[in-house]
Amino acid sequence: MGMSTDTDGAENEHGYLLDNQQSEAGVRFGALAELFDPVTFRHVDRIGLTEGMRCWEVGAGGPSVPTGLAERVGPTRQVVCADIDVSWAREAASPVVEVLRHDVATDPPPPGGFDLVHARLVLVHVVDRAEALRRMVRALRPVGCCSLRTPIRGSSPCCARTSPAPGSGSPTGLRADAYFPITSPACTVLEAATVRQIRGRLVAAGIATDADIDRHLANVATGQLDLATAPLVSAWGRRAP
Repeated sequence: MGMSTDTDGAENEHGYLLDNQQSEAGVRFGALAELFDPVTFRHVDRIGLTEGMRCWEVGAGGPSVPTGLAERVGPTRQVVCADIDVSWAREAASPVVEVLRHDVATDPPPPGGFDLVHARLVLVHVVDRAEALRRMVRALRPVGCCSLRTPIRGSSPCCARTSPAPGSGSPTGLRADAYFPITSPACTVLEAATVRQIRGRLVAAGIATDADIDRHLANVATGQLDLATAPLVSAWGRRAP
């Protein structure tokens, strides 16, 4: 697989590598939607999201998840789409979707209470994951559901849990499963966009040279590499009444 650098799930001591302001971010969000939206909404529909319920999409990134949630809960404003950078998420703004600049690591939850709090590829980028999880669970209405999706890497800590974070409340009916896309055309798009986005940092850190990166991107462009993402583990449970 050569220089596999799908860094959704990578944490860097110098901060978040994948700046939403860069043009490649939109390409990455499109690839992530193609890879993960089907399993995301299969879980959402299993949870039983229906019209009139209120949702908080944490760290939305792109517009696909809040748009899908809005299709299920409309027609009044019932989806809060939040991120520290809403450059791409604001495309989801509508009479149903409120787009809000928000940092789950430091800001209190949006007011009003939620029937569903959902986060995909978010907590791995947060230093104090336990506190962020507590904030999300506290935002739930009684019997509301918290649904988390995180990539798993061999050397990375995992935020999916089989027991609640200390002080987070009393989730019930905790469940989890995993999804591992491989050899999808979207994996190729995601790899190329991610490498282009962090190219300067790879070179500055001495991880790769410009020649290495050019060679890798050329190999990716052939479509002959069996690229994959890290497995996506989903965990969900309801707040006790």
